[in-house]
Amino acid sequence: MKRSSSSLALALACAALPALAACGGGDATRPPGPPRTGVSADAGAVPDPLGPRPEAGEPAPYTPPVPVHYKRPNGMNVWLLERHGLPIVSMQVVVPAGAAHDPEGKGGLAVTTANMLDEGAGKRGPLELSRDVDRLGATLRTGAYADYGFVQLTVLTKNLAPAAEIFGDVVSKPQLSPVEFKRVHELWENALRARQSEPDAVASVVVARKVYPAGHPYAHPSDGTLASAAKVTLDDVKKFYAERWRSDRATLVVVGDVTRPQLDAVLDQALAFWKAPAAPPPSGEPLGSPAPYFGRSGGGGASSTSRRVIVVDRPDAPQSVIAVARPGVSAFDEESAVLTRVNAALGGSFTSRLNQNLREEHGWSYGARSRFSFTRMRGVFVAQAAVHTEHTGDALAAMLAEIGGLAKSGLTDEEIEKTKQLARADLVEAFETVQAAAARLGRNAGVGLAPDREALASHVTARADKAQLKRFAGQHLDLDRATIVIVGPRAKIQPQLEAIGIKAIESSGPEGQ
Repeated sequence: MKRSSSSLALALACAALPALAACGGGDATRPPGPPRTGVSADAGAVPDPLGPRPEAGEPAPYTPPVPVHYKRPNGMNVWLLERHGLPIVSMQVVVPAGAAHDPEGKGGLAVTTANMLDEGAGKRGPLELSRDVDRLGATLRTGAYADYGFVQLTVLTKNLAPAAEIFGDVVSKPQLSPVEFKRVHELWENALRARQSEPDAVASVVVARKVYPAGHPYAHPSDGTLASAAKVTLDDVKKFYAERWRSDRATLVVVGDVTRPQLDAVLDQALAFWKAPAAPPPSGEPLGSPAPYFGRSGGGGASSTSRRVIVVDRPDAPQSVIAVARPGVSAFDEESAVLTRVNAALGGSFTSRLNQNLREEHGWSYGARSRFSFTRMRGVFVAQAAVHTEHTGDALAAMLAEIGGLAKSGLTDEEIEKTKQLARADLVEAFETVQAAAARLGRNAGVGLAPDREALASHVTARADKAQLKRFAGQHLDLDRATIVIVGPRAKIQPQLEAIGIKAIESSGPEGQ
């Protein structure tokens, strides 16, 4: 009986549906949708059963850990940051043997010396050294920046001892053989020739040549020029290594799954041969906080009194590379850390002003960016973009307007909050892996900063307010004495520059000559 009653009720309900639809009841076959949030109860909305949408809270401040630091018997400083979450160790030794220490006329010597270190070391030739590093599942890298040279090793903890032995040979027993130097030198010259066809690289070379005064340690490219490469010999490399790669001037940064007793036992074996020479370090080496090379209000070079525009002619190039440069800051300057937020708003992120203008709004470029260099002495600020040649003038005018606007008005409230979070995220990423943390700390050690620099800078950066950010932007983005370098077809560029009021245009070759 219950089943029959149910069938009868279902039939009556089905029969009533057409009548309901005819009376304006709507589509009875469609179930009601979920209640809409944000509609007041007076409008008849059903409250969201999950409650109001939660608001994201402000992330907690991030203070990077400070490494333990001590000195070894050979005079080498050690920064140790223990991290035992994964069985990995990354170490980087840095020495004051960067491009700024190149002898006059021999630019590229520091980089070439660093490149020669792993071309045979100890009893291993270059092939055997590379093979043994691979067998240990390690990565080993050498190189040099403006202020320092480095050797970096990353390896599993269980393979630390044998890998450190190779690391020690590379640092303290490079073979520096004539055969390998000839090969490395040929590759170096080929790379310099190829650089002349890379407009971004050409712009960077010319910026350094034109912003810094003649004879400045940063005025030449780190990898030198074809003229300077021709002057560098193997004897130069051996002399530079002997004078600059000294244990008593070195700092070893170690991050990862190793304790101090374990590390010291490994270093006793791996670097037993590396001892401080009896001869004193090269004269004229600043050991304290460096003074700026030119005045705080200085411009591009000793004779620069106004804005300069320099074109490197590349006929028929479909794109122009624009670089707007001016003197920047030293890593030792108080405002260095805070300027990362100013730069993030201008050109340090995808949503920055330069990129939004040139790429998103106008489609003139695939991307625009800016940066303050991180160097021991006063560096440079550069804003750079590759743009369609036919829009070179428009793009340059837009770049100058964006930089000038930020210098005059400072950051918006939205940019202040955004750059605060970006600065925090950058710092978290810099210490996310042992290899990244070793590289970040190695950079600080390489320019001569203290082990706690990142911890102190994180607080200064996070606390910077609107007034301070505006003041720093005004001081360090003023373009009255800027140097503008454009790499592209001059015949097509010059009329566009004249149309935006630029009449005086200089010329330069791809190596700034």
